[in-house]
Amino acid sequence: MAPRTLRSAEDLHAAGLIPAAALAAAGRVGARYSIAVTPAVAGLIDRADPADPIARQYVPDAAELVTAPHESADPTADAPFTPLPGVVHRYPDRALLKPLLACPVYCRFCFRREAVGPDGGVLGEAELEAALGWFARTPAVREAILTGGDPLMLSARRLGEILRRLAAIPHIELLRIHSRVPVAAPGLVTAAMAAALDLGKPLYLCVHANHAREFSAEAQAALRRLHGAGVVLLGQSVLLRGVNDSEAALEDLFRAMLRARVKPYYLHQLDAAPGTARFAVPVAEGRALLRGLRRRVTGLAWPTYVQETPGGGGKVPLGPVFEA
Repeated sequence: MAPRTLRSAEDLHAAGLIPAAALAAAGRVGARYSIAVTPAVAGLIDRADPADPIARQYVPDAAELVTAPHESADPTADAPFTPLPGVVHRYPDRALLKPLLACPVYCRFCFRREAVGPDGGVLGEAELEAALGWFARTPAVREAILTGGDPLMLSARRLGEILRRLAAIPHIELLRIHSRVPVAAPGLVTAAMAAALDLGKPLYLCVHANHAREFSAEAQAALRRLHGAGVVLLGQSVLLRGVNDSEAALEDLFRAMLRARVKPYYLHQLDAAPGTARFAVPVAEGRALLRGLRRRVTGLAWPTYVQETPGGGGKVPLGPVFEA
């Protein structure tokens, strides 16, 4: 029998990812926030390491049920900037299209963790038509960004249709996709999927990865396939306690990206979603890490360290500042 995605506390226990003593707590977490660990991700986890950085990203923890006073169900304030279902328009020249709210894996620090899940579904036909119509009649928008959920969870046919519709809009100059699929479920990056992304307009794919080990041989093959289709690959990561909160871990991550033809683009300060405090790294510490990293890596490996501003004000760079 082919390996399957682990979707419950019982699945995680059977796979050796949580002990019996943690079953009840993981079950309570799973009742509120979705669980999914793909075979590709499960194969990366060191079961002998209780602090494994891959497991920490995906395996539920009882601390997720404790909401800190500063945490919010909508930390990026998508709701006030949603003119209709599936569209978020925060910046004048670009807008998000969320065609679905399902992902191959569910990160324990996700800023949309209140919304995403296997039951998140896809936009209905009428909703999708309305969203595409909004893009067509909003000439200020020059970049369409597909996110969700994970757009590469759609079939190649469906994703290709959406991208072609957007690319046919004259004022849309750039297309972008945000995805975990190439590292979390690389088998979904088929020849048909790569062909669907081969468009006449520039297409950028932002690969979300937080640790160097996520760039497995299978992930690298998937990324080579996308690169061969003319997709420009960018990397985005979140600074996470216990995952990549050291100069060495960040250096390894960004070097792994470059080896996989992925240009590090953003390093995000953690968004304060409910139950994510255990991942938080203070901004001052993040700046110190980036300052030290600058001496260790090529400029090609240097991302912009960013944070969402309160109330949906958008991303701002956090530095660090260097003395001349």
